Amino acid sequence: MSKLFRAMVLMVILGSCSSGYGTAPRDLDNACAIVNERPEYLRAFKAVERKYGVPVPTIMAMIYQESKFISNNRPPHQYALGVIPVGRQSSALGYSQALDGTWEEYQDGPGGRSADREDIWDATDFMGWYMTATVRENGIAINDTRNQYLAYHDGRTGFRRGTWRAKPWLIRIAGEVERRAATYGAQLRSCGKI
Repeated sequence: MSKLFRAMVLMVILGSCSSGYGTAPRDLDNACAIVNERPEYLRAFKAVERKYGVPVPTIMAMIYQESKFISNNRPPHQYALGVIPVGRQSSALGYSQALDGTWEEYQDGPGGRSADREDIWDATDFMGWYMTATVRENGIAINDTRNQYLAYHDGRTGFRRGTWRAKPWLIRIAGEVERRAATYGAQLRSCGKI
């Protein structure tokens, strides 16, 4: 067998072993389908719920809004004159869409230097850590999905300043996140996952 053929066979075998977690689950509107397709997700969500108290449906709804469950999701490129790429809108990356500076703060703390924004365990732990700080600094209940999302999007300082009040689109999205969390919660209870 030629070296090229063996290399190709090895690539096919390794490719078939891949988890496919870079892509989104097939049915994002069904929480039971998401966790059945990606059981590792549910284990990560429940770990965050145990550690930080963040309800599984809340973390799922926020991940849906931030990245649609795409592990390597990034904001789109911006273009000068409509054609010249000049960079991305922000440094957000991964399931949680954590910004570079906030992610580095998490890495310097509980996450550790090896924490990876494209890893579901690290991304959800980051979100739990961030939301716990929001409880402490802003007094927002951990299960208040709407306000937790507003503080997550605009930052804790931005939330305190009320920057979100001038953003009707963000207020609408926070309501959508809250409704999705309620829907996910009902679905997960119906299939016995929570």
